[in-house]
Formats: sequence, structure tokens, C-alpha cells
Amino acid sequence: MIDCHTHLVYAGNRAGEFEQRLEGASYAEIARRGGGILSTVRATRAADEDALVAGARPRLAALAAEGVTTIEIKSGYGLDRDTEVRLLRSARRLGDVAAVEVVTTFLGAHAVPPEFPGRADDYIDFVCAEVLPAAAPWAGAVDAFCEGIGFSTRQTERVFEAARAAGLPVKLHADQLSDLGGAALAARYGALSADHLEYSSEDSVRAMATAGTVAVLLPGAFYFLGETRLPPIDALRRHRVSIAVATDSNPGSAPGCSLLLMLNMACTLFRLTPEEALAGATRNAAKALGKDAQLGTLEPGKQADFVIWDIEHPAELSYRFGYNPCHEVIKGGRVVADRG
Repeated sequence: MIDCHTHLVYAGNRAGEFEQRLEGASYAEIARRGGGILSTVRATRAADEDALVAGARPRLAALAAEGVTTIEIKSGYGLDRDTEVRLLRSARRLGDVAAVEVVTTFLGAHAVPPEFPGRADDYIDFVCAEVLPAAAPWAGAVDAFCEGIGFSTRQTERVFEAARAAGLPVKLHADQLSDLGGAALAARYGALSADHLEYSSEDSVRAMATAGTVAVLLPGAFYFLGETRLPPIDALRRHRVSIAVATDSNPGSAPGCSLLLMLNMACTLFRLTPEEALAGATRNAAKALGKDAQLGTLEPGKQADFVIWDIEHPAELSYRFGYNPCHEVIKGGRVVADRG
């Protein structure tokens, strides 16, 4: 099992914003008031590396208990050079203390920090010139939040150019709240994945198919934010775009740590088949991380990562929720968890 999109390392929580949304405030409204991502940034900047690792370990343990053997962890809650690097180092440390392989992604272009009020272009200058070069040794890819409350396609393209110069592949938070053409932009740069995609057009899906860019669906965020616009599942199928499923585990829009629950939500909310959902957390998730030559399927020459489930049929992994049938976890050919 592979969780190919998470924001697992951060400090604090945003339960208060959950209450605000229940009272009618939108995610975008909360962000404009200084909440949202910037709320987590304030708490994360105040935490040292040991505190960040300690806070993330229970979240990682919950995912590992369900058979997750590889996980992607993004930065993006520092929005300055030192904290972004600290987040990536913390994520790497998690991989050293748990039997889970950690793949790190630099997400410096997550939001405009308070030091750059109304100056998104200046912040992108800072990211490209100072933060990304410092973070590059700790990152396996570069991501950005291309959205009306994030960054424009032009600004995102500048980040992608800097990533290309650093020799790092890209991926993108695209078309979650509006269609800015983010998925098409990601495809133009040969992105590993475009993620969310609720507002992606068929032209963007067609571009993703041509580029081999994976569509990463995040049903936990869709559910938690009360969204109603479904990702273009039929178009993704029609153009044979690989579909992955991930938790998006984060403090604001998807504070969950269950990939099995995401399989169920992918089926019940997005109408994926159980077979599609399982492929989304295995072979297509590996492809979304650029790891499909090593992970995601059981084949000669690949890494022996697999889970033994106490089930009668694979569809049970999507059928049940709040239930964990994980019996044994094998990572690199070695038993790392045995629940008898």
C-alpha cells in the first residue's frame, strides 16, 4: 500500500476552523482571514525538528498499521527557507524510525506567507532563488498549489522552471476549487501527478493522458470540505489516465490517517470500482511517485513490499470502513508487522 499524497509533518491543529466551516464559512474565506495554511505555518515555525517528528509519528503509525509501506510527505508549512528544510529533514527522519519508506516533496509554493502580503510574485522570486536550492538536497520532487487562493499558472510555471533547473520532477495541486488549467500545465511539464482535479476540463485530462501524468484523487478532502463538484472520473477513464488514491493527510482539509477509508470513499463518493481503488493505492500510486519501476506490483526484480490481509476477496478492502484486516506487513522482503 502506497500513500502518494500527504502533508504529514506539521505542528498544531485546526479544529476551530472545522467549527467555523460547520457554521457556514468556506475554506477560502477562512484562508483570507489569516486561517487555513497560515495558521499551521505559525505553529510549525515555532516547533523544532524533534517536536515535528514526535508529532508526526502517531499519524505515520496509524497509516503503517493499515499496511502502508511507502508514503509521500510534503513540506509547505514553513514558507521560509529554514522551516521548509526542517520539515523535509523531519520527514526523512520519520523514514529512519519507522518501517515505512518516505518520499519527500518540496511544497514551498503552498501559500503566500505573512512576510509577503499582497506580493505573491516577490514570494515566488524568494522560493526559486533561495528556498528551493536549500531544500533540493532533501526533496525528491517539487509541488505547488495552483489555485485562486494559492498561485497563478504563471507563478507556478516559474516554480516548475526552477525545479527543472535543479533536476527535480514536479507535481501539482491542480483544479481543486476552480479550473485555472493547472492540470494541463502539469502535463506540459511532464509532471508525475496532478492532484485533486475536481474542476479539470476534458482538454486537461487529454493532456495528462498524453504526458503520462497520474491523476491523484483525494476523497478525504472532498468529503471534509463538503465539496459537491466531482473529479472528471469518466473523462479520466475515457482517456486512460492512471488514477491514484491518497489520504491528503493534513491539519486543515483532510485530517485523517486511514488509506483504507480513502478506498471506501473513492468508491462511494467518486464511484470508482474496488479494483480501481486498490490499483490507486498500489501500482498507480507508485507511478505518481516515479517509483513504479521498484514498487506497486509484485514482479521479479521489484522490491518485495506487500501486505497479507485477513479477507476473502480484494473488494473487502473498499467495502468495509472503520475496520482493519491487515494481518502481516512485509517491507523489502522482511516482516515488519505481524498481528497474529
